[in-house]
Amino acid sequence: MAGSSTKVILAALAGNTAIAITKFAAAVFTGSSAMLSEGIHSLVDTGNQGLLLYGMRRAKRPPDARFPFGHGKEIYFWSFVVAILIFAVGAGVSIYEGIHNMLDPRPITNPLVNYIVLGLSLVFEGGAWWFALREFGKTKGKMGYIEAVQRGKDPSMFVVLFEDSAALLGLLVAMAGIATAQFTGILWFDGLASVVIGLILGATAIWLAIETKGLLIGESANREVVAGIRELVSAEPAIEAIKELLTMHMGPDFVLVTMAADFRDDLDAGTIEHTIARLDRAIKARWPEVKKVFIEAESLVPRVEHPAPA
Repeated sequence: MAGSSTKVILAALAGNTAIAITKFAAAVFTGSSAMLSEGIHSLVDTGNQGLLLYGMRRAKRPPDARFPFGHGKEIYFWSFVVAILIFAVGAGVSIYEGIHNMLDPRPITNPLVNYIVLGLSLVFEGGAWWFALREFGKTKGKMGYIEAVQRGKDPSMFVVLFEDSAALLGLLVAMAGIATAQFTGILWFDGLASVVIGLILGATAIWLAIETKGLLIGESANREVVAGIRELVSAEPAIEAIKELLTMHMGPDFVLVTMAADFRDDLDAGTIEHTIARLDRAIKARWPEVKKVFIEAESLVPRVEHPAPA
């Protein structure tokens, strides 16, 4: 999964860098507000992909005394930062530029340049989007795309997909705004397109922030994994009941499992120890993303009888 995420991000980074330079050059040459917003959009996307790569590299650092469970959650933090940047920089600047242009419309000179740049951008962005969609499709399994985003634990994959989808939609809006301003003579349509692009970016950022917030706080493993662990442990003859089963993603490929199990009272400490070791191996073998398993034997904890209140 990490390899697929890296390929998707590198492909998007290369495309957006070239597209951003081209869009800014076209905006300076033609004076189009929508094209300037698109340039800002691509520049923000380029920076975001750099942050995701940085987060992925930081997340691979091994555990240490200060972070005994590793640094896997760094990718969640940087994904959340990406969402904030899209909202604050991409959406904010685009909306500001659009409103400014609507209040003081400027004519677009040589709009053909804009159409050529936007057309080429559609081709490049479309290629990056298709590559990201294909790689995401490999990881989502039988789930639908929205469900896969909501339940996905690797935000670096769907962040790029969201960005590319917003980029394609923004390009279509920019092209429509420039064309409408050119053929109707109503210049503020160009600024309106910039505002719409900003709103698209804002909506994308809010959705990304919502999806990454849960991962940053600490989401449980997917319900199939939790149900499978419960089923495996419940089938163990030495265990009478599972009192509590808790899971948490410490990173895209790192699940922490803790449970309190009620062992049979006739078992000695050695048997319980061997049972715990066997369950540890079985859980990790079936779900490789489970890296740590902690099992508390309830029967070893002295039960304290509390007298009923008078």
